[in-house]
Amino acid sequence: MTTEAVIVSTARTGVGKAYRGALNNTEGPTMAGHVMAEAVRRAGVEPDEVEDVVMGCAMQQGTMVMNVARKGAVRAGLPVTVAGTTIDRQCASGLQAIAVVARSIMLDGVEIAIGGGIESISLVQNDHMNRFHAVDDELMAMKPEMYMSMLDTAEIVAERYKIGRDRQDEYSLECQRRIGAAMQAGRFNDEIVPITTTMAVVNKDTREVSYQQVTLSKDEGPRPETTAEGLAKIKPVFEGKTITAGNASQLSDGASACVLMSDKTATKKGLKPLGIFRGFVAAGVEPDEMGIGPVAAIPRLLKRHGLRIDDIDLWELNEAYAVQVIYCRDKLGIDPDKLNVNGGSIAIGHPYGMTGSRLAGHILIEGRRRKAKYGVVTMCIGGGMGAAGLFELVN
Repeated sequence: MTTEAVIVSTARTGVGKAYRGALNNTEGPTMAGHVMAEAVRRAGVEPDEVEDVVMGCAMQQGTMVMNVARKGAVRAGLPVTVAGTTIDRQCASGLQAIAVVARSIMLDGVEIAIGGGIESISLVQNDHMNRFHAVDDELMAMKPEMYMSMLDTAEIVAERYKIGRDRQDEYSLECQRRIGAAMQAGRFNDEIVPITTTMAVVNKDTREVSYQQVTLSKDEGPRPETTAEGLAKIKPVFEGKTITAGNASQLSDGASACVLMSDKTATKKGLKPLGIFRGFVAAGVEPDEMGIGPVAAIPRLLKRHGLRIDDIDLWELNEAYAVQVIYCRDKLGIDPDKLNVNGGSIAIGHPYGMTGSRLAGHILIEGRRRKAKYGVVTMCIGGGMGAAGLFELVN
């Protein structure tokens, strides 16, 4: 009998604003350990029943180096018998981590494991970032687009596929509206675990740094009061271009973890899963238009599982930039009413390694709420890729 990998719990921090938010001084292992411990508690399993931990992290520097997954497991209070590994598929790292864990369960006999993601942009993507030999000159000569910023690639997608500022702002406004409604209805409450930590506060006048204890219990980024007029007034990052702080995701910090186990183990323990992992694919596209990645990944995923676009009840398409979602949605013919139903990263923020796991946890909880059958988590990936994961919801 085939073994299935099921997700039985999920836990995440609120997403904090990088550099000036509640998590701007929280080390990676502590953040990762916090959500791992809560995910294990919510799953109702003993810590020593967990065999392995896989965490995604795109910016592995500072305390994220030397395997933050293993460090986070120890920080979570899991016994030293629990192994850990950290992987990097940039923006899809958290989703990839869940896929790796699921495959270990399906193919290698692992019974219980944790998959998730972590990113501390505040403590990594700053003046202390290691830039020693950051560019491979031979690769630069061969394919310079590999080193393009996501901002530059977003502008290329906007220009190449004729997606103007007005459409990007319109999508972003709807994203903020949906987030506002979801927060008011408490639709993120079941996934967020509050974290009490120490926040660094910089005095604007003296530049002196002080520290204060804070508790983060919700996402810091959403601006549900946003208006079309307000978005229109924001200057683009590049003069004469289309990308602004209003139609792009903010830099953010956060961590997320999911507990997966075999369907047999879940039945034995009397646990009702949130959903079943059905598959994961990745696909490559030109690096200079990395934002179109899901258009390559999604058809491959659906074909392998004998599904069509209309068979999917819920879509979570991560948007670092609104232009990416607009292109992919229109190109694939995804129903806007099924896409990012509670808003997305334009409002919440995008801690690179965490987001894939956050989206997986959210689509499972929201899918059950809506009595959906299939959900797809998908995203574009730095370097020119797309990824997509298929989940079957358990109602």
